[in-house]
This record gives sequence, C-alpha cells and structure tokens, in this order.
Amino acid sequence: MALTVKYSKAGSVDVRMLVMAHVLIGLGNPGGEYEKTRHNAGRMVAELFAEEEEFEDFKLKKSAQALVTDGAVDGKKVQIALPEVYMNLSGKTALALVKSKPAAKKLLVIRDDLDLPLGIIKMTTYGRGAGGHKGVESIMRALKTKDFVQIKIGIAGSTPKGKLKKVSGEEKVISHVIGKFNPAEEAVLKKTLKKASVAARLFVTDGVEKAMLFANTK
Repeated sequence: MALTVKYSKAGSVDVRMLVMAHVLIGLGNPGGEYEKTRHNAGRMVAELFAEEEEFEDFKLKKSAQALVTDGAVDGKKVQIALPEVYMNLSGKTALALVKSKPAAKKLLVIRDDLDLPLGIIKMTTYGRGAGGHKGVESIMRALKTKDFVQIKIGIAGSTPKGKLKKVSGEEKVISHVIGKFNPAEEAVLKKTLKKASVAARLFVTDGVEKAMLFANTK
C-alpha cells in the first residue's frame, strides 16, 4: 500500500492509505468468433459480475491490452479485465494491472477447466498450479508468482450418473473448448456463471476462505 499526504486549509496533514484494488481477470479469447464458447467461460463470469454490480461499460485499456472497467463493491475498489489477447498471452494483461507480488494476493483469475464437468466450479487458494491451462501458465510466468486465487469453471461433459466425460486427443480437445454451449447446456451454464459471480463477490467482500466455502460446496 502507498501513502498519500493531503494538507487541509488549516495546514494540518491528512495521511490516508491508498488500498490496492481487487483485480478480476476473466480469461478467454477475444473476437466474435469465440463469443460464448466453452473456453470463454471465465470471461463470461467477469462480464456477468460487472453487469450485476452495475459497473460502467468496458473500455479498451491499451497498456493492459484488455477491456477494463473499474468500480466498487461494498466500498472496496475492484478492477475487472477481459484480455484482448489470445489465451496463452494473458500474462500481458495481468502484468499491466498487478504491479507487485503483494498485489497478486488480490488477484482473482476466472477460467474454464476441462477436468471439471459443466455445472461444477472450484475455487483454489494461493499457490496452486495452472493444471495445464495456458492462460494461467502465462499469468504465472508474467507475475513470477502462483500466489493468486482462481475460480475454475467446468466445461466438460458428464455421464447420466454425473461422472466426468474426459476429452482426449489434441484435435478433440481444441474442438471442444472452442465449441459453443448447446441449448441443453445453456440452462446449466447460466446457474454456473451466477454461482461463480457470487463467489467472486465474496472474495472481494469477505475474503478467500468464505468464497471458497461457498464455491466448493455443491
């Protein structure tokens, strides 16, 4: 945290702490062709969060190579970013918005997860790995730390008994993640995005432990 000093008319000094904002990054690929695809689930959560909290419209922040909006949730500063670079370059956005390792403690990365079935989200605390996700790997390399929080949105299929349908083979994986949700999946997706948005809000207002308790409870 940085200090700012302001002088009143009487000449007395008013010292206030400038609190670092929470930064929420919704991962996905830019462009209309990727809109509402499975790989953009994280981006969809971030957009929903901004809408529900009545933030201003996203605007391009060239230095971050992202669409960005700023606001406050229960008096706490929040910055939401949608990278306008491809997934594996997401670190460029993170590095422009998160200036230090202490600041990374207030970073929440929201992203899709091929190892979780649709309808399930999982929130992880500081120090967890990328799980093979190229966007998260890029952020870890750029920030030189794993000490940020993630919300993982399940995008895999499941059996009638709820077991994960694992997608294997590079071509099948690519086809699946950049494919769009079908009408039957959209109802489940809507509930999932809402839950993830609530978890993100709890992270800002109540901290990671309460947010994880909510997110990771079925």
